[in-house]
Amino acid sequence: MEGQMGDIDGVAEAADGVWSGFEELRHAVLRSSELAGSLAGAGEERRALDAALVRELVGAGLLRTGVSRSVGGVQAPPSVMLRAAESVARGDASAGWFVAIAMTSSLLSAYLPPEGAGEVFGDPRSTAVGVWSPTACARAVDGGVVVSGRWTFCSGVSHADWLFAGCVLEAADGPAETAGPELRVVAVPTSQLSILDTWNTIGMRGPGSHDCEADEVFVPGHRILSVVDGLPAGAEALYRFPLFGFFAAAVAAAALGNARGAMDDLKVLAAVKKPFGSGRSLAERTRTQTAVAQAEASLRAARLLFYRSVDDAWRAAREGAPVPDAVRVGLRLAAAHAARTAAEVTASMYELGGGSAIYGMSPLQRRFRDAHTMTAHAQIKSAMYEVAGKFLLGLPLRTGLL
Repeated sequence: MEGQMGDIDGVAEAADGVWSGFEELRHAVLRSSELAGSLAGAGEERRALDAALVRELVGAGLLRTGVSRSVGGVQAPPSVMLRAAESVARGDASAGWFVAIAMTSSLLSAYLPPEGAGEVFGDPRSTAVGVWSPTACARAVDGGVVVSGRWTFCSGVSHADWLFAGCVLEAADGPAETAGPELRVVAVPTSQLSILDTWNTIGMRGPGSHDCEADEVFVPGHRILSVVDGLPAGAEALYRFPLFGFFAAAVAAAALGNARGAMDDLKVLAAVKKPFGSGRSLAERTRTQTAVAQAEASLRAARLLFYRSVDDAWRAAREGAPVPDAVRVGLRLAAAHAARTAAEVTASMYELGGGSAIYGMSPLQRRFRDAHTMTAHAQIKSAMYEVAGKFLLGLPLRTGLL
């Protein structure tokens, strides 16, 4: 990983102290990225991450960097967490995606009651993933709720111990006529769920983002939380950082890492490939040099905006007051822009690869498919530009989920 294209950014970040206090974690990230890259093809073929890679990610603590210190977590700053996901995705987008989803879910340790946080995250090897869309129903019973329903896109669920799952809490006396639905997230052991083999996609196959079903599963009250009713009481700075904004940023970080990995892969190919009838390598051709330089500029600019926006939100969260709407919108805009730019850069590297890139053995075709699977995610879809545009034009906008 060291010395490859784009590492100038990593050198600058080390000098600026981004990883200060988390040097051991950074070394674990680099090891995990290298291992992920070596196992990427096998993971895609099996539609599951390699067990050795999962053990490495779990053992290094990369899947729970947002866990509160109150239950033994490292409670890393957003910039460290996001760079970890980005770096692992540079090795393999599927692995980086799994890290991104798990670290986002680990933030919910501060949203659970203490007893629930201890149960879910007290074991230092415990891993949680999440689908917060309320596509299941919860019925109130003594001591908690009983949940039934189905969730799609449960990324990493086959590799996790817990699923944070969204549901609608049914009113005890029937549906309310005036109030909106009560939305809750429940923490359920994956052993109590049916995992349905539905993840047959063109890209991002490794996380195994299958559907899950719950059939009358009891969830005690200490494992129920809300992600829409405001911050936990006395929340520390990490948990005042916009939660949905972090979710979008984590997805975008994986996209940025995948794009950087595509540039790495193109560099390797360009050094040895000689187009038919030419005595010059692909790297020696003017068209390649121009396209790579343009891609580098685009990716680096999008990445700078992205981490600047993350730092803006982190600074606001540390000040204690609610993060301003302008900062929230800026974070979501930067995340969407980073992910879309990353997909464009990846596509350009795939096109430069020519006929060599279309074969299954080429990592460039996997990078291309992964990039365009990631951009389908709701958190970074192009519709976010419309949301940001409304805000910039002074039009009414609901910012509660930003």
